[in-house]
Amino acid sequence: MTKKLVNTPYLVDESIEDYAFVSTTSEPPLLQELVNATHEHMGWPQKLSGRLVGRSLKILSALVRPKFALEIGMFTGYSALSIAEGMPDDGRLICCETNPRAIELAQTFFDRSEHGHKIEVIFGRALDTIETLDILLDFTFIDADKRNYLNYYERVKEMTRPGGLIVLDNVLWSGKVLQPESEIDDILVETNQRIATDPDVENIFLTLRDGLNVVRKRD
Repeated sequence: MTKKLVNTPYLVDESIEDYAFVSTTSEPPLLQELVNATHEHMGWPQKLSGRLVGRSLKILSALVRPKFALEIGMFTGYSALSIAEGMPDDGRLICCETNPRAIELAQTFFDRSEHGHKIEVIFGRALDTIETLDILLDFTFIDADKRNYLNYYERVKEMTRPGGLIVLDNVLWSGKVLQPESEIDDILVETNQRIATDPDVENIFLTLRDGLNVVRKRD
């Protein structure tokens, strides 16, 4: 049985979350298998994006049809495969990850996927990796260490083409953005405020799972 991944405690009623899950198009069987493998072999399996976020990424990617995409924080590859699914066959998705075990597990699924050839994994700090890239980005998904969220956003925005998308996960931070008490809470609040007031972009802040901020760079 495929495990349904949602954050706990629930930000919305659990029955509503369940209804949204079963009312969303299922991910491909390989991704369902990846969910189970992540639970079996990895700590903190809730870091995996899951169906609601994953299908959102797939649809957004399919709408943009990115030639060059970036993922900051890949974990075991569920979100990467979701993004790659919506990319053209000659698209290139660069994934930044610092967990060798997660990379190893992800690669076994990339090797089995018809979309795996689009994905290139780079081990190391994302901010260092980004500085080595000489590409104009069409699509970026940010889901890594929260202390650098604002740094990721500002740097990626510079590299994004007009009309390109930047998607940030966990922007509700289990509701802690409403009453910030830690440095990470404050950084997420600052990042959300920066995006909402940034004249270079337009955005929609979705209360999906743990919050998804979809940002479009203005033409």
